[in-house]
Amino acid sequence: MPKLALISITLSALIFVGLIPFLEISDTHLLSPEWPPHARFHNAWQLLTNGALSILALLLVWKSSAPRIGMGIALILNISLLIALMTGALYGGSTIMVSDSSERAIGGINIAAIIIGFSTGLLLLGYRAVLSSSKS
Repeated sequence: MPKLALISITLSALIFVGLIPFLEISDTHLLSPEWPPHARFHNAWQLLTNGALSILALLLVWKSSAPRIGMGIALILNISLLIALMTGALYGGSTIMVSDSSERAIGGINIAAIIIGFSTGLLLLGYRAVLSSSKS
């Protein structure tokens, strides 16, 4: 299995199984008393689904049982998050906020977009490496 595929799928899984739940299982998201119970239910469902799919993708790649499918699942999760970030203004959504209600950014670019954009780019390169290795 190409190292780039292993690195990219592992990074993606760490984001969806570790980083995002760490940020969202807090009093500003999942445990927020200001959120309607149904919204908290959907947040919990989203965290569990994305985490489970990330673990499945990781196993498919690391065990070399279906690496293209595993990379595809990870890409779907990453690209879906990027689309949600880009279309947030259409549905009144936002990402990581600080106390003054501004988004966390580096150089004017939302930090979540930077992290997921980088992860998606690595996954695309890893997917290409998987395709190349399966042709040889």
